[in-house]
Amino acid sequence: MKAEESRNRICWSRNERPIIYQTFPRILTNTNPICVPNGTLQQNGSGKLSDYSYKLLKSLKKLGINTLWLTGVIENATKTDFSEYGIIKDNPNVVKGEAGSPYAIKDYYDVNPCLADIIPERMKEFEECVKRIHKEGMKVLIDFVPNHTARFYHSDNSPEGVSDFGSNDNKEMFFSPDNNYYYITHQQFSPDFNLSEEGERAYIEFPAKATGNDCFSAFCGRNDWYETVKLNYGHDYGDHSNHFNPIPDTWKKMLDILKFWASKGVDGFRCDMVFMVPLEFWHWVIPQIKNEYPDLIFIGEIYDIGLYRPFLDYGSFDYLYDKVNLYDTLVGIARYGTSAAKLTDCWQTVDGIGSRMLNFLENHDEVRFASKEFAGSPAKTLPFLVVSSLISSGPYMIYYGQELGEPAIENEGFAGFNNRSTIFDYWSYETCRRWFDSGKCDESKLNKHEKWLRRIYSKVLSACNEIPAFREGGFFDLMYVNLQNEFFNPHSLFAFLRYDSEDVYLIVANFSEETQNIKINIPEHAINISGLPEGELKAKDLLTEETEGLLISHSLPTQLSIDGYGAKILKIKKK
Repeated sequence: MKAEESRNRICWSRNERPIIYQTFPRILTNTNPICVPNGTLQQNGSGKLSDYSYKLLKSLKKLGINTLWLTGVIENATKTDFSEYGIIKDNPNVVKGEAGSPYAIKDYYDVNPCLADIIPERMKEFEECVKRIHKEGMKVLIDFVPNHTARFYHSDNSPEGVSDFGSNDNKEMFFSPDNNYYYITHQQFSPDFNLSEEGERAYIEFPAKATGNDCFSAFCGRNDWYETVKLNYGHDYGDHSNHFNPIPDTWKKMLDILKFWASKGVDGFRCDMVFMVPLEFWHWVIPQIKNEYPDLIFIGEIYDIGLYRPFLDYGSFDYLYDKVNLYDTLVGIARYGTSAAKLTDCWQTVDGIGSRMLNFLENHDEVRFASKEFAGSPAKTLPFLVVSSLISSGPYMIYYGQELGEPAIENEGFAGFNNRSTIFDYWSYETCRRWFDSGKCDESKLNKHEKWLRRIYSKVLSACNEIPAFREGGFFDLMYVNLQNEFFNPHSLFAFLRYDSEDVYLIVANFSEETQNIKINIPEHAINISGLPEGELKAKDLLTEETEGLLISHSLPTQLSIDGYGAKILKIKKK
């Protein structure tokens, strides 16, 4: 690592839990109060990287955040015309939304121009943003999108000697180890929608390239990732053979891209759809990057539990999403009648790798917690937040506006009414505007419910690193001795211990709307392994800061009351 890069980068503490704030710079700080559906950049405006001021960063840091994931930084295909700045105009017929998808990358070596105050200075503005984040003692993640590019790819900022993806491909072959894309030979791209509906000219692609969601056909539909094209890593989808030796050109290009952004001072990459790229590539590329930049981390988006361990071990990832395990179970508890006791299955599924799983309640792919498709109200946050953040010692992530209860009830344009915050449109959200408040970034314009919610997030997220038992301590699930307990409802309650050498925390979450007066059995084994003292003790609730008396005994149950959609984090000091 170059000396200058080493000085600019903040090293990850060995025992520090990454507490990540996924932020969309284009939207979070946009102050336009009158956005219109499908509005242009000129109509709706965009937040800027320069908005990430020290005030904003300090406000996020008070939440317990130590890492910012800047989503949508790399230049993507868009309907906005930036041609006066030397950026080739995209065909709008293969762009989703006015702003375009941040996962349809047009130039891996450039910054999204809508995020810049002075567009020709956009890379410098990104570098200055990274420096400010580092100066505030926080770290920076950006996306790495390896599986697909925009349908039209062209870099105007790549280093000398770097060729564009596809520029040297043999387009007469469906597959060649030396090609960057897959081609449907002798066939024009012909999706089931009109390619001349928008703009001055139709979109023509001949031969057609395979679409990014593994659609190896020229006839994709609107539900496909039609704005993207699949990259070729040496796997022939015709006969399913692998061609990884010699190293494919796409591998080399991606290695150079990762090194480029590492040289800009970023601290890690959130890697998109990692299971759609050969595991062998990750095994090859991540150790090379870490050899040069040992402090960088790689977080993988993945949706197959059976691939967790291979991608952590052989693939060399630091962390992986735990979406289809913990997140889906929490959604089930909120919406489908899943019992809280099923959370035991979640930690058992990732036993031994739990500290390497990234937990969350929201991200850009999922519905908002407060939307009708999840909990329906931010008032229900507490049990979900407490369990998802404290069930392990792994990284935790929230999505911008989550701490304000943003419900995603607007029709922004391309995204429509889908209970998600748009990633395709220029937009702003009233909750975020009131918090940002033209750069003040305080709570003066928040209502009492938003202030309550933000303070709850601050308490829990800060505790993840401030309290050693949560940062790196032990875990003991109390459910197995309470499944047949008539004074404890395992359908709506979940209870566990977190502990270290100094303290034990009894944590109980109530996923029902009724206040429950409960009796929890704590087995002798839990008392012995955690060092939990027995007798009449005083316990302080981290959430309310109130102290209550508890009887702790392996032979008698512990009694307490817990509010509807409430949780308790009871600190018990060891004698």
